[in-house]
Amino acid sequence: MAYKRLGDLLTSIGVINEDQLKQALEIQKKTKKRLGMVLIESGILTEDQLIEALQMQLGVDFIDLAAYSIPPELSQVVSVNIARKHTVVPVKVTQDEVVLAMVDPLNFLAVEEVKAATHKRVVQVIARQADVERAIASLYGKKGAVQAIEELERESSGTVSYSTVTTTRIDEVDSASVAPSIRLVNSIIERAVTEQASDIHIEPRENGMVVRMRIDGVMRVIYDIPKNSQASVTARIKIMANLDIAERRVPQDGRALVRSRNLNIDLRISTLPTIYGEKIVIRLLNRSNTALTYEKIGLFGNNLTKFKSLITNRSGVVLLVGPTGSGKTSSLYTMIHYLNTEEVNLVTLEDPVEYNIEGINQVQINEKTGLTFASGLRSILRQDPDIIAVGEIRDGETAEIAMRAAITGHLVLSTLHTNDALSTIDRLIDIGVEPYLIASAVNGIISQRLLRKTCTHCQTEYTPDANVLRAMGFTADEIENKKFYHGTGCAYCNNSGYRGRIAVFEILIFNNEIKQLIHDRAPRTELIAAIERSGFEPITVNCRKLVEDNTTTAEEVFRVINTTADTHSL
Repeated sequence: MAYKRLGDLLTSIGVINEDQLKQALEIQKKTKKRLGMVLIESGILTEDQLIEALQMQLGVDFIDLAAYSIPPELSQVVSVNIARKHTVVPVKVTQDEVVLAMVDPLNFLAVEEVKAATHKRVVQVIARQADVERAIASLYGKKGAVQAIEELERESSGTVSYSTVTTTRIDEVDSASVAPSIRLVNSIIERAVTEQASDIHIEPRENGMVVRMRIDGVMRVIYDIPKNSQASVTARIKIMANLDIAERRVPQDGRALVRSRNLNIDLRISTLPTIYGEKIVIRLLNRSNTALTYEKIGLFGNNLTKFKSLITNRSGVVLLVGPTGSGKTSSLYTMIHYLNTEEVNLVTLEDPVEYNIEGINQVQINEKTGLTFASGLRSILRQDPDIIAVGEIRDGETAEIAMRAAITGHLVLSTLHTNDALSTIDRLIDIGVEPYLIASAVNGIISQRLLRKTCTHCQTEYTPDANVLRAMGFTADEIENKKFYHGTGCAYCNNSGYRGRIAVFEILIFNNEIKQLIHDRAPRTELIAAIERSGFEPITVNCRKLVEDNTTTAEEVFRVINTTADTHSL
């Protein structure tokens, strides 16, 4: 295959023009990323367009790694360092050749390194970057974890070595110079990053430890760790978080910053004593992914119009509500992202500060020193704010201060744990906020949930449960004539049939009639009637749209919404 630079190849066949290439090369100089990735991230072309162009011009085959199972023994053929360095993974080996899945088949340095390491001819195939990265993590991560566990068992002698390793890179997990406990913890975190898990749960049991991860909102068992490795693993994680390794009787909280796959990952680490030892939960926050947009969180159509109208107000309270893990914080940061300009003084009160955002004043709650949401909010009001974002309203005092701040000319954004938009009004009254304050201050309530998206790699037609469809408002004719799709399970989605999540919303905007009824403590039936007259769409209307276009399934909607929804919503 004759050597040709990617930019020259793409311009020669007309996929991109010279101006687009020049623009991409300028970005590449600053970011040091591969040209193909720059072109995709800049929106100049899609990954599928790039793959198609390379297939046609170079004569290489495409491989769908999501539907391909790589034999575990191939981890011995190409080292993990080469695989990660060049984003390549071996998929097949014979006596004379290695079939190598590559993101960039023009990376001849990678080909030469694999040739030198294997002494075999290299056959190049092209694959999607996300699929190659996931295959690398699956092929080498499990191997690294298993080897580390075996070494820990051999070394176990009743004592634990508390090594103070200061490195924050976790993607060099196979280095022989690194202690087994460190490699095992690194492998666990690396796997979580690759699977885009939100949390890692390391749970002691009677006969060992279980590692589970919350992926797309659902817990999955990933590893089993022998009992005699428990102390080493726990100690390593506590050292990373600067926790007291000798204290095992009380809960502790800490944080660590790691770098994996060129991403900065913030770890929030919490320990809890149990009868079999300390349980550890690690929340992963991708600090490289703070620029949330309306499209990314799932806002479109009428809901997007309502959302924009709420955050363009100069004063009032906007509440984001839903149960734990429903995406409220992401929506709050999206609001902050769009409101963050040089013309306003925007201050946040958070516990904890999850993402550092340039240009705003972020305050970390510290109850040990007396800095609570209520006291912090009072102090912020003396700082001439235009917009205040309160991470969470937990009590009546904080709620009342927020309401009074809103009616004196401030825009206040906050979150609250309730089931739906309507029950938020009851919740505010329950924690002691007077109805006249709610009526005067609140502009609107945004209730949301997160639904798993159908895996596009294994999507196939099926027949949903008719009772579930009827509960969502589908007619008999629609059930009979419409085609529905679900995921059957593949390597890409960990055989779950789902990959990724999307938020679904119901947005209640307070008009004068609703405000008056709240002020007058009107019966719930009158309030519901007024809300329906206002054009309010319950969350199931938006769920139905996602089922109609096969973004998700009716069963997923029923699982998420029906477990917590008010009868008014479903």
